[in-house]
Amino acid sequence: MLKTALQPKWIAMLALALILATVFVVLSAWQFGQSRTESAPSEEITEEPVPLTEVHEPEQPMALEQADRIVTLSGEFIEETQVLIDERLQDGESGWWVVGAFAVDGAPADEVIPVVRGWTDDVDAVDSLPAGRQLELQGRLLPPEAPIPGEREAAHVFSSLSPAELINVWDLPSYSGFLVAFDVVDASGQEIGAEDPASPLEPVWVGPQPEGSSVNWLNLFYAVEWVVFAGFAFYLWWRLVKDAHEKEQEASALDTEWEEQWRLEYLAAIESGQSPEQAEQTATDEAARTLDEKDAR
Repeated sequence: MLKTALQPKWIAMLALALILATVFVVLSAWQFGQSRTESAPSEEITEEPVPLTEVHEPEQPMALEQADRIVTLSGEFIEETQVLIDERLQDGESGWWVVGAFAVDGAPADEVIPVVRGWTDDVDAVDSLPAGRQLELQGRLLPPEAPIPGEREAAHVFSSLSPAELINVWDLPSYSGFLVAFDVVDASGQEIGAEDPASPLEPVWVGPQPEGSSVNWLNLFYAVEWVVFAGFAFYLWWRLVKDAHEKEQEASALDTEWEEQWRLEYLAAIESGQSPEQAEQTATDEAARTLDEKDAR
């Protein structure tokens, strides 16, 4: 079989199998890398306040390392942008998040970011938005929620906090995420957010997401599948070489049997008195007939 495998045709086929196997292994490595999701940033990173404008760009998807960070920003709330996000739990009770559009100082195109000011279980007790005042905010930056289709109970009440949905209402360019404010102070340093005892809102606290990573089993399955394909490329080459070798052996055995049968028929023809030329023809015919009969059986 080694002699068959060393034929130029099969060496070229082996080179092709090597190329295919290499491609399959590379694809397997890529799928394996995709099977593990990136872990959340550690609390040492997320809990260190950084300016929003240094962490996240407006109108850009939020990467995992950007989400969950505590950020600082300055600017002012925009008038008539206050909305409510319903079905928000606080200490086991259902209520509303109170949200306003906050114009961020230093944003490239004066973009706003939705800011959760606090929580309430009584919409009638919600105070007005402190618009037009220069404020300093600190809070946690979170990725957007998906819009929930369906009719809203009121024009200013939403089922999810989706900046993509809110910008259609506010008609303002926005960051892709939103902010849960922990601390809101004015230029004099006075607390005017939900942390103020006089505020009708309760503070909303969102803790850092737990660290760790998860496995995407579908990608992991594909990674194993590509390895199997790589092995199959070599198996297919080996099987083709083996079949070619067996055919060569069968052809060689058939030639040997033909020669032996032809020799016997030739000798028998000579003994019967035929000339060498006649004996050759008779031996050829009889050898062919005998082998055909064996094949038929």
